[in-house]
Amino acid sequence: MTEGPLKRMISREVLEDFSAALLEAGGFSPAYARQSAELLVWANLRGADSHGVLRIPRYLEMVELGIVKGDAKPKVAHEFGAIARIDGDLVPGASGMSMASDKAVELASKFGIGLCEITRTSHSGAIGYFAERIAKAGMIAIVMSASKPLMVYHGTRGEGVSTNPIAISAPTGTETDPLLFDMSTAAVALGKVMAAKDAGKPIPANWGVDAEGVATTDPAKVKAVLPMAGPKGSGLSLMIEVLVSLLGSNALIAPALAEKKDNGFNGLVIAINPQAFGLPGPVEEDIADLARAIKALPPAAGVEEVFLPGERGFIAAKKHLAVGISLAAGTAKRLAEEGARRGVPVPTELL
Repeated sequence: MTEGPLKRMISREVLEDFSAALLEAGGFSPAYARQSAELLVWANLRGADSHGVLRIPRYLEMVELGIVKGDAKPKVAHEFGAIARIDGDLVPGASGMSMASDKAVELASKFGIGLCEITRTSHSGAIGYFAERIAKAGMIAIVMSASKPLMVYHGTRGEGVSTNPIAISAPTGTETDPLLFDMSTAAVALGKVMAAKDAGKPIPANWGVDAEGVATTDPAKVKAVLPMAGPKGSGLSLMIEVLVSLLGSNALIAPALAEKKDNGFNGLVIAINPQAFGLPGPVEEDIADLARAIKALPPAAGVEEVFLPGERGFIAAKKHLAVGISLAAGTAKRLAEEGARRGVPVPTELL
């Protein structure tokens, strides 16, 4: 493999507008297109290109295949106290998870905690986006999503579980960034393999395996990614399937393994209202104190700065808002081709 070509620089506004126009031309309703574009570009701003606009061609393909409905009409299918379940009707993931997040916050405002499942949705993107939204509402968030087998179950050589991610956020005050922990249960997000392929770069040997279950450094040959921390990553992914899919009555892993059936994607959002605990003062102040204590720890040898969960992303976003977002040339080329094919004017920055 050869080293990837130079990247393209583009502003947040231009990239978001172009992404929304592409998605709308591909069948997304205007509102769903805009929500999806905002989520994707949020990931690019934070340097998480694996969950950014490189996903658009696949999202458009999913509409063509009927996996996603651009005019979906999700609705609350069941509600009991602080728990709600939404039937997503194959809604685009950004909109479905936003709906679930809003419902969880609504329930937490009333009951102190809110839990909302959403089933039959689509790829939810960078779930830290939803956790951050809840933290900005002054609540603590736990967000998870589930999908079909994409990752090796520890001790096997093929796909057995998914890369099911989990994000947890906590507010530190209205003037500061929240703590935002967002991780995949895989050694690496599948999107990073896609990003390496777009950039024409090899990947580390501990990222994924080929069709024979053998480690590979060629992103084009990856059949399944490896779990984070071996049995810990695959075990956590399996339990997220229980929480996110089985409690939502839309199993993904067992049908896929036993029947080769694809039941789509599911999500779970939990919002916790600190006011429900009757604390003597705002919990945001205690969280901020915790953050300052960790930041003040002496760095290890060779480490310049201690970072909090999500801090690197917030720093990257501020930088990219000022100077523009960098896209791999391969990603820019594929987006430009989609624009030309669908009659959407392509920004000069991508040509």
